[in-house]
This record gives sequence, C-alpha cells and structure tokens, in this order.
Amino acid sequence: MPKMKSHRGTAKRFRVTGSGKIMRSKQGRNHILEKKSQKRKRNFRHETEVSAADKKVVSRNLGLR
Repeated sequence: MPKMKSHRGTAKRFRVTGSGKIMRSKQGRNHILEKKSQKRKRNFRHETEVSAADKKVVSRNLGLR
C-alpha cells in the first residue's frame, strides 16, 4: 500500500498538539476590522479546539487514525 497523503488545505488550517488535540484558528479576523472592538479582535488571536462533530473528518484529512 502507498502512504496516506494528508489533505494539504487541511494541513495548513489545523495543527495537532502534543496531547493529540486538533486546534484551529478563529474565524472573522481577515477583513472589516474597523467596526469590531479591540477586545473582540484581541480574542481572535487565540486558537480553539475543533468541535467533536468535526474532529473525525479533520483527523482523517490530516492522515491521523
């Protein structure tokens, strides 16, 4: 069997922590930033864990089992 290839678009958007959690960046920080408060923009910097509903699909795309 050939090696499994990871989905490159998924690999650029998600990262796996040492404990195995899949992290993603928050949406909403690309444009139309003038009307968003400084506090809201500051909170976009932090990553969050992928939801349980999406974890299976994302992990398969990353080549994890």
